Amino acid sequence: MNRNVGALDRGLRVVLGIVLIALVFVGPQTPWGWIGVIPLGTALVGFCPAYRLLGICTSAKQKEQS
Repeated sequence: MNRNVGALDRGLRVVLGIVLIALVFVGPQTPWGWIGVIPLGTALVGFCPAYRLLGICTSAKQKEQS
């Protein structure tokens, strides 16, 4: 499992994940906010399976090796 998520992408995923999870407690309070666990998890691990399928890599380290 090689990293395919870059630093900026990871930061945006963390923010998006926290905002979506916060919606569970504040706002419409629907369980759909728990979908924020996915971008938060991919940001913490640094790997996105969807990026692998689509052939996308935002990681600078991977770009240097190509």
